[in-house]
Amino acid sequence: MKPRLLVCDEPVSALDVSVQAQVLNLLADMRTELGLSILFIAHDLAVVRYLCDRLVVLKDGRAVESGTRDEIYGSPRHPYTQALLEAVPRLDPAGERARRAVRQGRRAA
Repeated sequence: MKPRLLVCDEPVSALDVSVQAQVLNLLADMRTELGLSILFIAHDLAVVRYLCDRLVVLKDGRAVESGTRDEIYGSPRHPYTQALLEAVPRLDPAGERARRAVRQGRRAA
């Protein structure tokens, strides 16, 4: 059997970080080696960013934005997508605020 599509609904959400990495690497290898498409459903934006090339952002069951990983993470258009990305914890909140202010053309507070 040679499936062309694998549906993964929160496949790593209950796993510890080291096991998550192993599963994600396996999925990435399978995608490359088998020419497999993966429909990856997740709430963890770091995991999505690592594995996915294209994204669709859903709000209340409706698609509000779609695009490449770089488009969505680099320049989100929809306010809901922007709010999701802003909610991701940062290691350096002050530095992130300064980078965001520069991207938006204003000075950091």
